[in-house]
Parts: sequence; structure tokens; C-alpha cells
Amino acid sequence: MKIVRYLQDGFARYGALENESIVALEGPLEALRKSPDAKPLRSADVKLLAPVAPSKIVAVGVNYRDHAKEMGRELPAEPLIFIKPSTCVIGPADPIVYPPQSQLVHYEGELAIVIARKASKVSEKDARKYVLGYTILNDVTARDLQRRDVQFTRGKGFDTFAPVGPLIATDIDPRDLGIETRVGGEVRQHGRTSDMIFGCDFVLSYISHIMTLLPGDVVSTGTPAGVGAMKPGDSVEVEIEKIGCLTNTVIAPS
Repeated sequence: MKIVRYLQDGFARYGALENESIVALEGPLEALRKSPDAKPLRSADVKLLAPVAPSKIVAVGVNYRDHAKEMGRELPAEPLIFIKPSTCVIGPADPIVYPPQSQLVHYEGELAIVIARKASKVSEKDARKYVLGYTILNDVTARDLQRRDVQFTRGKGFDTFAPVGPLIATDIDPRDLGIETRVGGEVRQHGRTSDMIFGCDFVLSYISHIMTLLPGDVVSTGTPAGVGAMKPGDSVEVEIEKIGCLTNTVIAPS
């Protein structure tokens, strides 16, 4: 199933994307089902939102071998995790606002895991039982502020710094998917999830032994080599095989 979240009559709703139509879904995240009375909507007639509204985003840094190499870093012995606040989240086609505090904002295209049910101290072999599906996240980063602070909170935490979408793919294997980021149509990142140092199941299990993951939470699994700058006016596309393409435009602050 391909799950989207959309705005209708002022309310955010979940739906199943079927070709060019959306069929309304109901129920909790772990048991979404088609609403029997809902009429299909044309996807072009509704505004797509971020496909989930997380309480938190837990992200993994330096989780691709080629990215570690380009950053001059040793391969980490364990996942390097940090949190992006829920207020970072925007949906497909929403603008990324370039903050006035920064002179160097980077894109980071990433595969993200969407949590279906409460997960605490989950084993690696059971990790998939807690996964609703997989989506795309752009881990936007004010790189100059990140370097200045050492800690990641400010550089990763601005409003609009977590574009997510366009959908959640529930029936895919995340272990070897192509991932590509384009800025203004030019390919900047091109890799495969098989280059991850720590795979999705291990990462989910690892994080769940530190903090409880709640339904709708997002775990972003790191970015391949090729991270770089973007500026106001740029269109940024992150495309992942079997999921789709997340597109956002960078704008100057108002």
C-alpha cells in the first residue's frame, strides 16, 4: 500500500494512493483500512501533507560508508543519533525557509522509517513488526551552525528543516534501494541503501533501547555521499526507488 496524508475540509486524513486516486483510510496507524463509504478523490484535487505527523524524528548521522569517507570520518562503532523536533516537518511542495542565521544550508536526502506501534527494547529480528513503512526525508542542515555549535540541535532544528513525503510505502524491502538527490535538476547525490553501515532493522532496535518510539515517529537513516549547499530559489528533489520523489523549493526568509 502507498499511504498519503492529505487535507480535506480543514482536516488531515490518511488515504491509500491508487494510481491517480486517493481512497480514504480509517483506524490506528498499525491497522489502517479503507473506509467503506468514502468516494475516491483525485490526488490532483487535494493538498498532500507530510505523510505522518511524528512526535519526534530520530536521525542517524554518518551512516553511509561513502559519506563517512567524504567527511573524513572513521566508520562509527555504533549509530550516531540525534533528534529533530516535530516542528521541522513540512510536506511535499512546501517551502524550505533559509534561516537568516546561516550562510551555508545543506540538503541530505535520506530513507526514513515510519513507526506503526509503540516500540521499546525491540530486538533486531522483530523490528519489522513495528514498521508501518518507508518514506523520504530531507535532513536539511545549517552546516555552519552545526560546526560552530558541535551539537546538532540548532543546525538541524529550524522550522521547515525536515521535508517528508510524498508517501509511505508499506510493502518494500529497504535494504537495497537507489537514492538520488537533485538540485535544480542536477544530480548531487546518487547511492544505494545497501551502503549503510547500520541497516534499518538494527537502527530501529538500537534506538528503541534508548528511547520509546511512538506510533507515527520517524527514524531517518542517514545520507549517502554528495551532501552540499542549496540556496533560495533552488528546487530540491530527493527520489528513492519504489517510494517516489519528494520536491521542495528553498525560499528566503520573509
